[in-house]
Amino acid sequence: MTQNETEVRHIVEDWAQAVRNKDKQGILARHTDDFVMFDVPPPFQSKGLEAYWRTWETFYGWTKDAGVFDIIDMTVVAGNDVAFCYAVMRCAGYTPNGEKESLQFRLTVGLVKIDGQWLIKHEHHSVPSE
Repeated sequence: MTQNETEVRHIVEDWAQAVRNKDKQGILARHTDDFVMFDVPPPFQSKGLEAYWRTWETFYGWTKDAGVFDIIDMTVVAGNDVAFCYAVMRCAGYTPNGEKESLQFRLTVGLVKIDGQWLIKHEHHSVPSE
C-alpha cells in the first residue's frame, strides 16, 4: 500500500469514528468548502458543509444512540493529487415503532490533495434499489 493510500484510508476511518462519536468537528474535518454529497434519504444532493451537516442531523434522528457506523470492506485508489475509495458500510437505527434496524450501504469518496493535505471533495452514499 502506498503512503497516499494509507493516508486516505486513515481519513475515511477517522471520519467513520467521528460519525460513531457524533463528533461534528470530526465529521466536517478534511472536507473542501465546495464539497458535494449524494445521499440515500432526501435531500438527494447537498452542497457545502452547512448542508452536509444538516444531513447528519437527520441521520442522528434515525440512529438515536445505535452507535453503528462500520466499514465492512474498503478499497482505496490514490494518485499524487486525486484519490477515491469505495466501501461497503453498515449503520443501524430505529423504525418509527422503535424497532432496531440495520442498513448496509455503499460509500464512494473522492479526495483531492491541496497544499499537501488530502481533503474530501465528494461523498456518495447509496443502497441497492428494490
